[in-house]
Amino acid sequence: MRLKSGIWVSAYLRRCQIEGAQAVLRRRGADEAGAVFIKVSRLDGTADVYGPAPQSAFDEARPADRAFVRSLKTDPATEADAETYLARQIKFDPDIWIVEVEDRAGRHFLDRVVT
Repeated sequence: MRLKSGIWVSAYLRRCQIEGAQAVLRRRGADEAGAVFIKVSRLDGTADVYGPAPQSAFDEARPADRAFVRSLKTDPATEADAETYLARQIKFDPDIWIVEVEDRAGRHFLDRVVT
């Protein structure tokens, strides 16, 4: 059983804080199972966006883990491209969560990013 999105986001925000990065909850989604998107702003006009990995990327031995993938084709993308992508995701699913992290080095602090 996976953690509720609200609990996972709270823990993620705390982790970012411990690592010395600014992180804020920009959009609160469905508490039970809303999809979580992480935007990492590099503070130079570029950003990365991470979203939920497809079901095929999950590890059957650890089904409770959240896995993420890079959501944008360019690495890093412009802030405008990142915002456009997130706006499309909100139109598709209004229950999503958006967390924004500010880190010049582009650190995401996610445990599992599938390539």
